[in-house]
Amino acid sequence: MSFYTSLSGLKGAQTDLSVISNNLANVGSTGFKKSRAQFGDLFASAPTQTTKMISGQGTRLNAVVQQFTQGTLEASDKTLDLAIAGEGFFVSRGDPPRAAVTYTRNGAFQVNANRQVVDTIGSTLQLLPVDAAGNVTSTALSSAFDFVLPANAPGNPTVALVNVSVGIDGLVTATYADGSDEVLGKVAMASFTAQEGLRPVGDSHWQSTGDSGPPAIDAATNGPLGTIRSGALERANVDVTEELVALISAQRNFQANAKAIETASNMTQAIVTIR
Repeated sequence: MSFYTSLSGLKGAQTDLSVISNNLANVGSTGFKKSRAQFGDLFASAPTQTTKMISGQGTRLNAVVQQFTQGTLEASDKTLDLAIAGEGFFVSRGDPPRAAVTYTRNGAFQVNANRQVVDTIGSTLQLLPVDAAGNVTSTALSSAFDFVLPANAPGNPTVALVNVSVGIDGLVTATYADGSDEVLGKVAMASFTAQEGLRPVGDSHWQSTGDSGPPAIDAATNGPLGTIRSGALERANVDVTEELVALISAQRNFQANAKAIETASNMTQAIVTIR
């Protein structure tokens, strides 16, 4: 039995090493959130057995849990580089026919050939409708629309767009060559009751699940969503020193379990060779 107990320890240490390695590999990934492997012990006994005479049977992986702590904000020189200081997520929608909705902390947005503001996977950032005073008129996800930069002032194709700004509350304002302004909407943001239940899909994007609960959609500065910082990006929340210490610990665990298997093998060999 000690072989299988130590084998489960080897597999656990290997999983721990994989999770830590993934964290370290993504130190430079914008909006990345580190993960932690959580383990539990295995124990089983029959009703007629006393638990005081039974040892455990090893370990198993309970979950790889994401840690949604705030990453450091790093300044950039692009208006459409957006960072969140808070617990919110940007909402982006993919191309039809799937039009898959994903949530991201990676605010490295850019403009494509159709003048849509898209994220790193090509999904379009969503805006919420606002009135003339800049107040959100609907927080339903179905009412959110694609962020598209206008080429010219409304009603006057000879006046070009010269600037776009994003406020800390997510209000997007377009400025034209004649000095006029136009409010385009507010950046749609989402929060979740259980962030750890989100399903990662890569590139610092997540999808909602039954474990995370449905998204609560609103604009920045409301509830736990936080504020939006234009001209900044959120770095990965990975502490390299902490991960290296955890890496050493996982390596020691692996070596200890390997040594236990070797010891059990030597004991078995000694018993077999008794004459």
